[in-house]
Amino acid sequence: MILLDGKKTSADIKEEIALEVREFKNNGNKTPHLAAIIVGNDGASITYVNAKVKACERVGFESSLIRLSDETSEEDLLNEIAILNVDNDIDGFIVQLPLPKHIDEQKILMAINPDKDVDGFHPTNVGKMALNLPTFISATPFGILELLDRYNVETSGKHVVVLGRSHIVGSPMSILLSQKRKVGNATVTMCHSRTKNLKEITLQADIIIAAIGIPEYIKADMVKEHVTVIDVGITRVADSSKKNGFRLVGDVAFDEVAKKADFITPVPGGVGPMTIAMLLKNTLLACKRKSQN
Repeated sequence: MILLDGKKTSADIKEEIALEVREFKNNGNKTPHLAAIIVGNDGASITYVNAKVKACERVGFESSLIRLSDETSEEDLLNEIAILNVDNDIDGFIVQLPLPKHIDEQKILMAINPDKDVDGFHPTNVGKMALNLPTFISATPFGILELLDRYNVETSGKHVVVLGRSHIVGSPMSILLSQKRKVGNATVTMCHSRTKNLKEITLQADIIIAAIGIPEYIKADMVKEHVTVIDVGITRVADSSKKNGFRLVGDVAFDEVAKKADFITPVPGGVGPMTIAMLLKNTLLACKRKSQN
């Protein structure tokens, strides 16, 4: 069994980006600049955004963090986005999700300039991704592709089962892996809450991508020998033996499934760190594109 180490791989990618940024600036170009807007005080979102700011420092980017209160109106948030859309110094920006209930997420994502949408959520970028055109691939699917590529996991002709159909992971993942690309050419089955005979389907899978948000849902009896498992889920589960009172688990019962797997991602330390690395990669791409115009 080989562990698909997202922590190590993301560190390698950040080193590569830092080198590229130095070369880019030495050639007289500007410093790439990533901005993030966060609305409210969601603990997980704050942790994640702070990690992005730290990662920017590490690779030599500039970063801006715009913090807005829970009470911020949809109109005020749209105004902040409009300012970033036209700010020439900002190469890419993200609006951290989830947003407070009174704000329409889709409306917000639609308002972001697609050329600065380094999260890859704007319909323009999603459409280009579906057509296999050059674009920003959203960071989590992009990170999964990169992990599979760097560990030389064969996808061509393989049966991939994607669990979950979210716009952030499941849906783009199923499109990307079925496309004619280096990490692609797979036969993809997408499963969700209405899928019948799920175990029959997962037992046929050469590669499983689990993104359903149910802790330790995939057990050993649901996978075949030599499977590759990408676990996107992360849930806090109460654990009195831990100092902080909880442990983090994925959608896969790691200890039992790992015994049958050829490749598997850990949780934490698998897909999560890759997401931030790929966001940086998209920001550098946005900056380079702009310098060519």
